[in-house]
Amino acid sequence: MAEKGATLCIDVGGTGLKMMVVARSGKALSERVRVETPRPATVPAVLRALRGLLKQVTTGYERVSVGFPGVVVGSIVQTAPNLHRSFEGYALGRTLARLTGRPTRVLNDAGVQGHAVIAGEGTELCVTLGTGFGFALYVDGTYVPNIELAHHPFRAGRTYEEYVGNAALTAVGRRKWNRRVRRVVRQLGPIFNYRVLYLGGGNARKVSIELPDNVRRVDNVAGLLGGVRLWERELTEPVMP
Repeated sequence: MAEKGATLCIDVGGTGLKMMVVARSGKALSERVRVETPRPATVPAVLRALRGLLKQVTTGYERVSVGFPGVVVGSIVQTAPNLHRSFEGYALGRTLARLTGRPTRVLNDAGVQGHAVIAGEGTELCVTLGTGFGFALYVDGTYVPNIELAHHPFRAGRTYEEYVGNAALTAVGRRKWNRRVRRVVRQLGPIFNYRVLYLGGGNARKVSIELPDNVRRVDNVAGLLGGVRLWERELTEPVMP
């Protein structure tokens, strides 16, 4: 029998797919299971991988939260820049609700991650450094959905994602990439005048620069833990099985 409020948290990433069952308190109730994101990351390929992970989850849960790397409206994917175009317009929430038999919510992955760490006071940002560049904005704890800052021009004709995404890290090396991260953090300050910026994602651990006092590095597991808070803060209706 599932613990009340237990949530199956799924993180769909450009590099890896992850799952974990989390209690309402934020405590992990299961081990995190992970598999590499298939290439090409088409809808059928990703769903096969997710079905394989679901077979490894033996802990009961009452609901499902999914973080997806793109614009999501009503649990329907609108864009998937680091996956396959077949995801555009795909009702991922409906599919996973049917697969799991549980109410399901799908949100942009940076949006989910931020829900795990924000205090709910003033303007807060969550930036994720991974395959791409994730961004989420919160005002007094309310998520402002689908601001894709990643694709906005930043410097020398390059977008934020092109400037500090994983391809850039590989191309220029850690030292130069860290200088780029510093520039991005400095630029976001006078634009959003944030109270706190949370820096997460798989590549956040590679950030070695000294960060301002109001910039806090967070563990990448927040991408899963935020799935619980999603059910407390998100006002959109879940997809029912």
